[in-house]
Amino acid sequence: MRHTSLVYLLSVAAGLMLATASVSSQATKPQLLTVPLSGAQQDRPLLNGVPQTAGMRSGFVRLQPGATVGWHTTGKNEEALVILRGQGEALIEGQAKHPFAAPAFVYIPPTTRHNVANTGTEPLEYVYVVAPAKLE
Repeated sequence: MRHTSLVYLLSVAAGLMLATASVSSQATKPQLLTVPLSGAQQDRPLLNGVPQTAGMRSGFVRLQPGATVGWHTTGKNEEALVILRGQGEALIEGQAKHPFAAPAFVYIPPTTRHNVANTGTEPLEYVYVVAPAKLE
């Protein structure tokens, strides 16, 4: 993957983080945090929500070929996936499969039952960002 593509995708994720952090009403303000992703060998959380953030959670995922994360919902939260390596499908209950290949960005709306599958021959690596959504 070209370095500029990775930088662009990570800047999109950072923009999402900053937008969410600006709505915080916490007495203790979240602090700047940098987390290197190079050399990550396993799934791991990156952001754990309050009080570390204003409510956002994030993590790094590596799926082996043929694997899925499993059907789940993020409730009233919206989710963004920044695809760093590999290819796969975003599966939304009741909808057609949504294929993607790195570098890519995937948005999952709130209250949506979904899954992510690795359809490639190499590991699928991505960063997810889950943030509270304002539902009207």
